[in-house]
Amino acid sequence: MLSAPHPSVPAARAALAQAGLPSGEIDAWARALPADASQLSSEVGACGAFWVRSRELLARLPAKAARNAAEAAAAGTILSLARASRGRFLRAHALAVYDALTARRSSFLRVDELCRRAGAAYPGLVPSPQDLETEARAALRDKEGLEIDQGLFLASVLADPTAGMHLCHAMLLPREGARERLAELERAGEIDLGAARLERRGKASVVTLKNPRFLNAEDDSTLEATELAVDLALLDTKTEVCVLRGGMVEPPKRAGRRVFGAGINLTRLYQGRIPFLWYLVRDLGFVNKLYRGLALPDDSPEENSIEKPWVAAVEAFAIGGHCQILLAVDCVLAAADAYLTLPARKEGIVPGAANLRLPRFVGERIARQAVMAERRIDCASPEGSLICDAVVRPDEMDAAIERTIERLTGSGVVSAAGNRRAFRAGEEPLDAFRRYMSVYAREQAHCHFSPALVANLERNWNATNRVA
Repeated sequence: MLSAPHPSVPAARAALAQAGLPSGEIDAWARALPADASQLSSEVGACGAFWVRSRELLARLPAKAARNAAEAAAAGTILSLARASRGRFLRAHALAVYDALTARRSSFLRVDELCRRAGAAYPGLVPSPQDLETEARAALRDKEGLEIDQGLFLASVLADPTAGMHLCHAMLLPREGARERLAELERAGEIDLGAARLERRGKASVVTLKNPRFLNAEDDSTLEATELAVDLALLDTKTEVCVLRGGMVEPPKRAGRRVFGAGINLTRLYQGRIPFLWYLVRDLGFVNKLYRGLALPDDSPEENSIEKPWVAAVEAFAIGGHCQILLAVDCVLAAADAYLTLPARKEGIVPGAANLRLPRFVGERIARQAVMAERRIDCASPEGSLICDAVVRPDEMDAAIERTIERLTGSGVVSAAGNRRAFRAGEEPLDAFRRYMSVYAREQAHCHFSPALVANLERNWNATNRVA
């Protein structure tokens, strides 16, 4: 995404004056713009004061939807200069900030808790809880875009090899409460988490994705349950392989049929229900756990982890995020009438880790066509065979899953974890993933709040007329 140059201080003063902001407050804000400083202790106070003053000045303007052109330009100026200041601060101090928040990496924090603590320790560096609450009530088109600063903060943390690897490790640990839920699974052999259901079937843990009204799309209501189901499937010591499958759906065209998934819930996205951190929690969390297993606190995820082979069963389609999932599992079974798409350009977002992983499957050219030109890949096509291990008739999927489970577990899977680690060492070491996710955090933050995304949803999804 192209970014506009930051305005000079005189130009910023003029823009704010044009919007009718009080001259005294403009002068105080401009004087508070910090000069470069090399020491964290000397810079944090000055930067924090400027960030907080910028937020207060922004609050002087009408809500985004009610602004005139001059007021919109003033808001953009305030946000731009404050963001440039945060960028300079983080380029110099990202590791020091991360170490302060994690007691020199002696504790693991997930991205949402890391951002929460960053906001408390460094006011103005990321949005406050009150800012996030206000933003959460607005439709996507009316949000200020304050969560972009979360993306820039996490991008800086991930860009640092030491802090970034520690954060990736933190996100690969089981979610809080996962081990406690094992007792329930042990008693019943199954557990219903709402948006995901886990059942033990012989030597397999079967996770069924459930969002039937929205063709099993992913959104803010499904993420926690899905990750918890993945954690439990991997922690269950009585199974050796895991299966991921879509449940039955409700829309008339597909009613009573299984659908693997329709990707991100574009209706809830348009309505502002999906926060920016959702993307990072998802791709650093459960999707990466499919690929790397569960980490252990005291061991490198690349050397020791809780792993099982994953089988995905694609019925009807795997769109967007659900297609991304296929690139993280060990075996893909597909119905002959199923297809795959990554409509990222039409949606206006970056498709998770697909840009990193898809070229390994289909080559660079087809990957670019899929991501940037909406190329559909039919599972029963030569290109589909590069992603799908087996294509079966739709009515044979149950039997194909059972055969695959038997094949993977018939002679034991003692070498599965070792072979998975060996493949990853060559194709995607954790450090390569870390560097990719740094870029992803930054670019997705800008995409998520881009006016072009809203326009795409209105044009291609008829989002204004849909009900969540």
